[in-house]
Amino acid sequence: MERLVGTEGSTLNSYEEIRDWRQTYIKDVSTDHDKLNSFHDEVITATVKCALDYVQRERGNPPAPFAFFLMGSAGRFEQSVFSDQDHGIIFAGSQGFEDYFLTLGLEITVGLEVVGYQRCDGKVMASNPLWCQSLSNWNQQVNDWLTEANWTSLRHFSTFFDSRVLIGEDSFLEEIKREALRIIHARPELFIRLVENVDFIKKGVGVFGQLLPGAHGEQSGKLHVKQTAFFPYVNAMRLLAFKEGILAPSTLTRFKEIKADYPSMHRFEDYFMKLLDFRLRFQQDVVSYDEAHLIAMAQLTKEDKKELKLLMKKGYELFSEIKKVIDNECSAWS
Repeated sequence: MERLVGTEGSTLNSYEEIRDWRQTYIKDVSTDHDKLNSFHDEVITATVKCALDYVQRERGNPPAPFAFFLMGSAGRFEQSVFSDQDHGIIFAGSQGFEDYFLTLGLEITVGLEVVGYQRCDGKVMASNPLWCQSLSNWNQQVNDWLTEANWTSLRHFSTFFDSRVLIGEDSFLEEIKREALRIIHARPELFIRLVENVDFIKKGVGVFGQLLPGAHGEQSGKLHVKQTAFFPYVNAMRLLAFKEGILAPSTLTRFKEIKADYPSMHRFEDYFMKLLDFRLRFQQDVVSYDEAHLIAMAQLTKEDKKELKLLMKKGYELFSEIKKVIDNECSAWS
């Protein structure tokens, strides 16, 4: 990867040094979506390598090839200025290697927290045995999630599917995803369950066309942009990725890959790109992860409100159209 801000990340020897490097340069890339996410990748890569160095000093070299992968907004290359942690580890060979890789996963989690990435509230991190397993156990776990097909297991699966390898063996993650898609396509009823799993959308626009800010607590007078604006696009394009066998986690890449077969869906790509830019415009003064997804109504001009309402409505429209495609095809399969 071409470095955006110099070569410091390759020479930093502690989490504190990486944290200072991140704080020094992140403002320089905070208005450009691609540069910002590339910088996050650089920072996380430097942190993981530092963690691996610490563990190797105590435990020796990794006992098997492995893949460290990102999920969530990091997996989709859609992080904003502040982000929490969503990551896992897949390792080859025996489950007897679990202790080593869980130790590495915990060290990575601690390091990323020091650097500035808040721990995931749902514990979707490589320090959790659920997200740090051997390749064979990962395949079994994903199979189990799809067999159980309850709300929690399908939520875990959707989280997992928005993933990409940052360090290590790309083929491990690809193998698991391909097997998961094979299972889904062999059981078309799973498409309906996957739609149901994300079918609730927190509305940001009321029946009279007004924006709907939160009414209580820290969200009072603020819009939760992640839930009301981003989720409809992200969830819709993930569902279409399941159907079309698209392995790429990025929403923008998914848009590009369906362009030929779904031109009516592809037209929503521009709205999603505008939403990414809109979010960054209002994050320049954000100082914590808790603030990262909230925009105060008082910050918005009349034109800002008009633009945001349009972007939200287009997300709802996209989700509705993709839901109809899946419903119609599942009816044909039954």
